[in-house]
Amino acid sequence: MSRVNDQLSDRDREILREVIQTYLSSGEPVSSRRVAKDRQVQLSAATIRNVMADLEDMGYLRQPHVSAGRLPTEAGFHLFIDDLMSAEVVSDDDRRLIDDRLTTAGGTGQELTEETSRLLSQLSHHVGVVLTPALGSAVMKAIEFVPLSGRKVLCVVVAETGFVENKLVVTDEPIPREDLVRISNYLTENYSGRTLFEIREELLRLMSDERVRLDELLRQAIELARDGMNIGHAPSLVVDGTHSLFDAGPGMSRLEGMFQMFAERARLAGLLNRCLDADGVRVVLGQDSRLTEELGFGLVVRSYKAGDGVAGSVAVVGPARMEYPRMVPLVNYLGERLSEALARRL
Repeated sequence: MSRVNDQLSDRDREILREVIQTYLSSGEPVSSRRVAKDRQVQLSAATIRNVMADLEDMGYLRQPHVSAGRLPTEAGFHLFIDDLMSAEVVSDDDRRLIDDRLTTAGGTGQELTEETSRLLSQLSHHVGVVLTPALGSAVMKAIEFVPLSGRKVLCVVVAETGFVENKLVVTDEPIPREDLVRISNYLTENYSGRTLFEIREELLRLMSDERVRLDELLRQAIELARDGMNIGHAPSLVVDGTHSLFDAGPGMSRLEGMFQMFAERARLAGLLNRCLDADGVRVVLGQDSRLTEELGFGLVVRSYKAGDGVAGSVAVVGPARMEYPRMVPLVNYLGERLSEALARRL
C-alpha cells in the first residue's frame, strides 16, 4: 500500500524528494535556500520554506532546532523509498562481478551464502548479512558418517536446499569404517525426504519401543543419528563487513550496541526472520522495530529461495541515512541471484 498522503500535492512531493536526496548525499540538515538552488525546483526560497513547514506539520520532516534546516523523519524516508525515489540500476560491472563470484563459489549452501554476504558488504560499503535456514527443520537429502580418530565420528548432513551441517559425535566404542558406510546408506535410503527433526524423533521412538528387537548395526545407526541429528532449530547468520560500522558515525554507545548485536546475533536473526514473508525488498528503520529504534540503524532486506520455498534472507545493515536508491536494487539483485545459484545446485 502506498504511504503517500492524499494531502500531498505534486509540489510537496517534489520538494520532499529533493530534501531527502540532498540529505542522503550530505548528511546535514537541508535548508530552503539549498533546495532553491537546485535547478529541478523552480520555486523561490520563501515558497519552499512554507512547503517544508507544511511537510513538517504532516510528519515527513523535522527540524533539529529553530535555526537549522530540516531532516527527513521515518515517515518521510518510507514515503521516499516507497513512492518518490528513482531506484538506480545495478551497474553492468557489479552484475558481472556478482554473477561470476556466485558461479565460481563452492557447491554448498554455506559457501554461497558466505560469498553473498561478502558481496553485499563489498558493494554496499556497509554490513552484509545472510540469514540461513535452520538445519534442524530442513529436509534431508543425504547423511554420511566419516571416521576420524578413535571413537570420534564426523556426521555430515546434506539438506535438499544445498546446505550442509557437520557435527562431531563421540561413540561409546570405535565403529569400523565399513559399518559407518552401511549406516550412512541405510539412513539415506530410508529417511531422505524428511526433516531431521522427524527422522530423529522416529528413530528415538523405535529405540524406546521394547517390542522392536534391534540388531547391533541398527542400534548403532540410531545412536549416531540421535547425536548427529541433534541440530538446532534456530536460523543462523552469515555476517561480513562489521568494520564499516566505524565509518558510519553513530555515537559510541550505539556503536557498542551494534557490535553486541552482531556478536549475539539472535535479535537480528529474529528481525530478519520476521521479514521472510514480505514481498520484494523491505526497508526497516526507526520505529519499524524495537531493534532499529534502539540502535538507530537501517535495514534493507529481501528473501531468497532454495528448492520450493523461502530459505532465508539477504540484507544490508547500515546507518538510517543510506543510499536507498542504490541499496534497494543491489539487495534485490543479490537475492535473485542467490536463489538461482542455490537452484542450480539442487
